[in-house]
Order: sequence, then C-alpha cells, then structure tokens
Amino acid sequence: MKVLAICGSTRSVSSNHHIIKAVTTMATGIFSVELFDGLMNIPPFNPDQDLHAESAPPAVAGFRHLLREADAVLISTPEYAIGVPGVLKNAIDWTVSSMEFSGKPVALITAGTSGHKAHQSLLGTLLIIESRITADAQLVISGVKTKVSDSGTITDPATADSLRRLITALTAVVKEEDIALMPHPTLF
Repeated sequence: MKVLAICGSTRSVSSNHHIIKAVTTMATGIFSVELFDGLMNIPPFNPDQDLHAESAPPAVAGFRHLLREADAVLISTPEYAIGVPGVLKNAIDWTVSSMEFSGKPVALITAGTSGHKAHQSLLGTLLIIESRITADAQLVISGVKTKVSDSGTITDPATADSLRRLITALTAVVKEEDIALMPHPTLF
C-alpha cells in the first residue's frame, strides 16, 4: 500500500513534518509513505490554465499524477489564523475538476495550537470533493508542541495511540473493510 503524505506546513522542519515521520515509522510493514514536498511549486489556482488536462502547469500535473498513483493520502497540517494554510488549499483546488480525491482514501491530521477550525474547514472540502474518510481516519492534535519533541518523537502516549488508530483506520478504508464513511456536509 502506497500513501502520499502532504504536509500543510511550508517550514523545512515543523511539528506536522514530525507527525508524518512518526506515522511513517509506525506504519512500517503496513504501508509505505512518500512525502510530497512541492506545495510551494504549485502556482495559484487559475481555472483558465486548467481548461484541458494537458494544459495544467507542470507542477500541478505532477501533483495530480502522484495523487492518482497513491492508494491513499495522508494530510498533516497546521492551522493558520484559524484556517487551512493557503498553499494546501490551493493545491487541493487544482484537483477539483480533475477529481483525484474522488473516492481516494484520506487520513486528515490537524496539528497546531488548537486546530479545530482548520480541521472542520478542510474536512468539509475533502468531503465535498468525495474523499473517502472515516471519523477514525482523522485527528486533531491540539498543543502539538507539547506532544512532539524537537527531534520528532511523539512524547504523548495518547497521541501515539491515536496515530496508531488512524493508521488502522486508513488501512481499512483502502481495503474497503466494513467502515462508516463520514457523511457529506450539509450545504446552505
């Protein structure tokens, strides 16, 4: 099983990178993780540049290809100003018309000081673009700096347990085991 990991932080070393590293280690023998590190290379979303699949900018085409090739996607993101980091939302916007997330198993981790507002916002986006995500395949890690060391070790046992449950849940979604997918959000 091949999982594409996307870190919503553009910092070279961040708590969310550490979370992805921890999941990669914990999932050894279950799935392999490839980290996508090209968020900063994806240009601002412009529908005029996406009229045909072959007209997408090269960085977008590469991102879409990686998504199509992955069995699942793991997103670990901070919360910026109680929202989703712009570069992450921008990358996802480029996939709406091409539908790489449609039917794709996704695990969502929001790790920051709080994280709840960004998590709900991004979850709504992922559901409306038809990602396959369960309640157990998502996690908010508030106060992440107190739960992950500077060397990337998970120091909080409850967080480590939650990450193990998330790995199991994502694996179940990929294997299409008996799971309860999240309902689509109600739109007003």
